[in-house]
Amino acid sequence: MKTRWMDTPIGGLRLHVDAGLLTAIDFGAEPRGERVEDALLDQVERQLDEYFAGDRRDFDLPVAADGTEFQKKVWAYLRTIPYGETVTYGQVATDLGYEVGISRAVGAANGANPIPIVVPCHRVIGSNGKLTGYAGGLDRKTTLLELERPGLF
Repeated sequence: MKTRWMDTPIGGLRLHVDAGLLTAIDFGAEPRGERVEDALLDQVERQLDEYFAGDRRDFDLPVAADGTEFQKKVWAYLRTIPYGETVTYGQVATDLGYEVGISRAVGAANGANPIPIVVPCHRVIGSNGKLTGYAGGLDRKTTLLELERPGLF
């Protein structure tokens, strides 16, 4: 596994790649050590820079996240949510063929997403249209949503 730190408008991120796949992005990372040279890390960093500059709406990166089958279903769904749009936890549940009542399970899977931003868990909001929990903090979630759709929150 290789990692690299990068500075962004939402703070430091640590990028993790393994076997040619992006496996994790950590919030709140601090710089440490030397810059690791890796073509995929270069690509991830470039695409994130483009996203934060407003020049990229979709990520074209090979990803692999370790999780349960249910989590992987939710994470795959998250990648289909268009840039600048939001959905509710209940909508994710019903779109995946489940009852709205499992929206808490969807929220838990959303919160366990190891590849935020690229797998856009920030685009899922509460049924009342309000922001709910976010592993990176609601301030980061607000910043990401405002980047994609100014004036949304």
